[in-house]
Amino acid sequence: MSANGVSSNGAPDGGPVRKALDGVKVLDMTHVQAGPSCTQILAWLGADVIKVELPGRGDITRGQLQDVPDVDSLYFTMLNCNKRSITLNTKTPDGKAIFERLIEHCDVLVENFGPGVLDRQGFTWDRIREINPRISYASIKGFGPGKYEDFKAYETVAQAMGGGMSTTGWPDGPPTSTGAQIGDSGSGIHMVAAILAALYQRTHTGRGQRVSVAMQDSVLNLIRVKIRDQQRLAHGPLREYPNKTFSDYVPRSGNASGGGQPGQALKTAPGGENDYVYVIIQPQVWAPLAKLIGRPELVDDPKFATPAARLPHLDEVFGIVEEWTKTLTKFEVLDALNAIDVPCGPILSTKDLIEDESLAARGMIADVPHPERGTFKTVGCPLVLSDTPVEITTSPLLGEHNEEILREIGWDGKDVKALHAAGVL
Repeated sequence: MSANGVSSNGAPDGGPVRKALDGVKVLDMTHVQAGPSCTQILAWLGADVIKVELPGRGDITRGQLQDVPDVDSLYFTMLNCNKRSITLNTKTPDGKAIFERLIEHCDVLVENFGPGVLDRQGFTWDRIREINPRISYASIKGFGPGKYEDFKAYETVAQAMGGGMSTTGWPDGPPTSTGAQIGDSGSGIHMVAAILAALYQRTHTGRGQRVSVAMQDSVLNLIRVKIRDQQRLAHGPLREYPNKTFSDYVPRSGNASGGGQPGQALKTAPGGENDYVYVIIQPQVWAPLAKLIGRPELVDDPKFATPAARLPHLDEVFGIVEEWTKTLTKFEVLDALNAIDVPCGPILSTKDLIEDESLAARGMIADVPHPERGTFKTVGCPLVLSDTPVEITTSPLLGEHNEEILREIGWDGKDVKALHAAGVL
């Protein structure tokens, strides 16, 4: 069964449904999160993703944050589903020859090494397109060309230098990173879009191209509304922000939405650390909301009657609403507010999410069997195509497909045993 509960059988002609990226072969030279998150989505969409790993060790995340001894970690399994693994030492002559054969065989090469790693091994862009003019060479780096180009980048470094941290948190607290991996997985999904564009362009030109995404740039793209507000500051304070004072940059504003409609996280029963619901008050919902919470007199109160009147008193407004929300659970608040079209959302913990029946039914929380660790849960594919549903299969064991892949690329050199003995595989 597919990850979203839809069978993949039943094409109009009665045959099996072809996946969206059937026939696309991806040479996956990625590791950790930014690159693997990209290539996993390509694999979910039907590409044949061949993950190249170091013999004996593989992707470093196989051994990071292990919860079961001597078994691939969830960090690895949840970022490498639907792929095949070949181990390869590209610093050996046979390794280089096999790598060249893989380049000939594939449509896309994706890597997120430090700057210049493949170049130093002799695989520059010029050399790669000489081997295969149709291949696109895609790189995820921390930064684009310029003064930061050679700097190392991690998730929180990208958030810091892309503007995410300066705009997240409370005005009187330190800059804060978000739990959403907007630097790593955010860059991965940006790269998916870039690779698909390159593949489409190739249908017109017949040529591959150089494709790059910088983590800093991806974070910057995801905070574009804050860059909007930076320019608005030239014309006065940002009135929809709860901050009392403004400098010459967009401030941290806690849980305020930063948009045109005020919002706030309000406490609910029984009072645990995630017993909150985020409530947005649109102009048209004020009257029904006031009546729902038992304060109908607020509808015509000059202090609260209009959005402009409420703006200077938002803390008081949300305090009044919170007195009502604290009498209910977050899910009871959700039901009551949605009944009168008030935009809201309960704060769902990771436990809430992994146990959510609706997410499981849609395949967004999926059970995946693994040959060594047993069944694990993973986050499903957020891209949903009506005719080609995603089917999630397990991540590969290290070097699991060595012999199979060598056979497919027509390798006629040393056999697998000899290559293992020589440290090539």
